[in-house]
Amino acid sequence: MRPFTFNPGPRLLAGPDQAVTLAEKLPPGSCLLVTDSELIRLGLTDAYRDAIGSDRELVVFDAVEADPSKDTLLAATEAGRAAGATCVVGLGGGSPMDVAKLAAYLIGSGDDLDAIWGVNIAQGQRLPLALVPTTAGTGSEATPISVITCEGGVKLAVNSPPLIADWAVLDAELTLGLPGHVTAATGIDAIVHAVEAYTSARLKNPLSDALAREALRLLTANLLTAIEQPRNLEARSAMLLGAHLAGLAFSNAPVAGVHALAYPLGGLHHLPHGLSNALMLRHVLAHNLEAARELYAELAEIVEPDCSGQGSQARAALLIDRLDRLASRSGLALRLRDHGIGFEEAPRLAEEAMKQTRLLVNNPCEISQGDAQRLYEAAW
Repeated sequence: MRPFTFNPGPRLLAGPDQAVTLAEKLPPGSCLLVTDSELIRLGLTDAYRDAIGSDRELVVFDAVEADPSKDTLLAATEAGRAAGATCVVGLGGGSPMDVAKLAAYLIGSGDDLDAIWGVNIAQGQRLPLALVPTTAGTGSEATPISVITCEGGVKLAVNSPPLIADWAVLDAELTLGLPGHVTAATGIDAIVHAVEAYTSARLKNPLSDALAREALRLLTANLLTAIEQPRNLEARSAMLLGAHLAGLAFSNAPVAGVHALAYPLGGLHHLPHGLSNALMLRHVLAHNLEAARELYAELAEIVEPDCSGQGSQARAALLIDRLDRLASRSGLALRLRDHGIGFEEAPRLAEEAMKQTRLLVNNPCEISQGDAQRLYEAAW
């Protein structure tokens, strides 16, 4: 066996009605709850706010936007500091959870944000942290990664073990009724996590492989059901577990080219992260086809079991086709032009994608700036 390391992620609370159980795990004092105003309007935070606030001061920061900015993160951090927060809970999609992770770290460690961008630089002590996802996609509750949009739309990340939460809550009831386009985009995001973890050029290992394979099985088998039957608790539970397993997988075997080319679409055009991944998925996988052929062929048998008798080239091509077809059937518009992005923007997007070096090094083969421009043009 090749040497490898594996971080198992946070402790889990899984199942419905976990609010009181989570509250019992948190320390006394003051809790900073990081969420967004829409979740509060919909009442999705009510049970957790009531339980957490029953015997401690609760400070709610609900100003988190999609692709959260550095200013938003610093405002959340200051709100927690001013309240003397003794713990942090992030409740929502990837954006509130990413802000919660870094706020807990910055409050606890006292580190300067601009000194900790990158991998394994943040090594201080954070506040106790719990994360509660309300979408099945980002896997942020499982990861040591927080992505923040900085000046000029550039996405920077902190990736370090202190950002791993103490507790993650998988309560599928919080995802019931999620709109179809959100279910689709976040579900495709989780599928990309699984595929890129399985084919990562760095740190791929047997445990992340097993998690990625099971995640891909759960996600591809349940995505359309969750979209078509938004209150199907069994499908929603499978999606939430699949997204979490994919998050654990890519925490240990990091994502690559699809994400690298997706980030400029979010940073410059404010497209949802999962949609950005869906837009680039087919094109980046096709670019990787020969380098990742055997691994793509193995994954094809998960999404299309009847293909096992075919050669690796055919199976790898089939995987790309089936994932592209799944994204299309989910209702997402899969051309850049559908989202107001001009063909002439490809060179700028490619230039921005080249800044994602922490992701590009994980790709099964090189993606040059010229390659990136060609892939954006193909996606137009």
